[in-house]
Amino acid sequence: MSKEPTKPSESLVQQLLAERRELKVTVERLRLDLAEVKTTAAGPDPRVRDLQGEIERLRYQLASARAEAGLMREERDELRASIEHVLEQMSEL
Repeated sequence: MSKEPTKPSESLVQQLLAERRELKVTVERLRLDLAEVKTTAAGPDPRVRDLQGEIERLRYQLASARAEAGLMREERDELRASIEHVLEQMSEL
């Protein structure tokens, strides 16, 4: 009688070992698939080039706006100085 209870547990162990081997094979196959996908998918995202172009365009636009703002400040200062000069001349009259 002692041998009968061990047989089902031995078969269960064998079944679990077989399942374990199958899972190991599946895991290794998935690892290989993942490595293949990584090598074929490696490379720059095509959107990066477009975004870099957009960044350069915006940088140029910002630099132009800053230069224009600088010119406008100079014109404002010149106009202010001219107005002050005219006001001084008018007060002398």
